[in-house]
Amino acid sequence: MISSYIYKKYPNIIALACFSVAMIAAMFIFPAPELTSHLSDTLGLIFTILTESAGKPFFLVTIALLCFIPIVMRLPRKTMVKLWIQFAIILVLSLVAKTALKHFTAVPRPFTHELQQLHVIDQPQDFYQLSKEDKALTVAKVDDQVSHWRTDLWKKKESYSFPSGHTIFVAVCVMFWGGFFIRRRKYVPAAIIITWATGVGLSRLWLGMHWPADLLGSMSAAAILYLFVPEWDETES
Repeated sequence: MISSYIYKKYPNIIALACFSVAMIAAMFIFPAPELTSHLSDTLGLIFTILTESAGKPFFLVTIALLCFIPIVMRLPRKTMVKLWIQFAIILVLSLVAKTALKHFTAVPRPFTHELQQLHVIDQPQDFYQLSKEDKALTVAKVDDQVSHWRTDLWKKKESYSFPSGHTIFVAVCVMFWGGFFIRRRKYVPAAIIITWATGVGLSRLWLGMHWPADLLGSMSAAAILYLFVPEWDETES
């Protein structure tokens, strides 16, 4: 019974494995530079669009677009509803897990270490003791040394680094919808989702929001959480 349950999730596991390989390869091919290094407007805009597609509030647009997939494919109504329920379950689980892990681990983001190197704060943890307004003012002190594509995001972030909420979100999307397409042998749309997710992960590194370990941990968390998503035969329709 357990083996049958896991077997139904093979396409989803394959999708996540492909994403993991792509993400690790991208981290080696395009290693994150020094956060004070130049970031062109073109690259900055691309990374910002990618990162925003998986963050508040635009992740809701991404969810809506993904949930439109079974409608476009004209699947039976019962199948569509069950797909949406499954997707909702994994989204809620990932949100709860992400919030709990951030609170438990309390790992400072990479940019707080950069603020320390620039002598704006004494220790990375000091940043998290500041009020929301003071955090923005602290980051503003390095506006002339760091690209605005990075500092614009730094001023908005108050939470800790591990795990990456953006990466958990895209990993969930890859597992669910990438697996959905792989199960139906529609590899091009699956590859598109994996490519988008890899871009999001890379943007988090280049913008100074996360460590590589945050991304890897997020993908592992998504894999574990997906085991708790129920499977129904109708999803094979």
